[in-house]
Amino acid sequence: MPGWKIEVFFDGECPLCVKEIKMLRWMDRKNLIVFTDIMAPEFVPDEVGLDFETLMAEIHGRLPNGKLITGVEVFRQLYAAVGLSPLVAVTRFPGVSHGLEFGYRIFAKNRLKLTGRCHNKTCSV
Repeated sequence: MPGWKIEVFFDGECPLCVKEIKMLRWMDRKNLIVFTDIMAPEFVPDEVGLDFETLMAEIHGRLPNGKLITGVEVFRQLYAAVGLSPLVAVTRFPGVSHGLEFGYRIFAKNRLKLTGRCHNKTCSV
């Protein structure tokens, strides 16, 4: 897809993730985001160069140059792509950035529990 700014790899079975992706699809009027559902039957993790467990552990994105990014930086790139660069700039301030990173790490670690998809004590993927 020529002209895209970021590809996002998301868990299409995560209710919170799906809501976020739905909103981003609606906001992506210029089609600058490639949305890739890692739960889709046709998805092949090896084509990304990562295994499924790694992709499930936190959100990943890929830039047009092939660079992989993770965590809060993926959200920054997504929101910049839909025209919210001023908001993204605020997320780069030191205190804000550290808080977002910390909060996201906690969310990512507990995402399956929070969305009712954890069926064992370790909640492994």
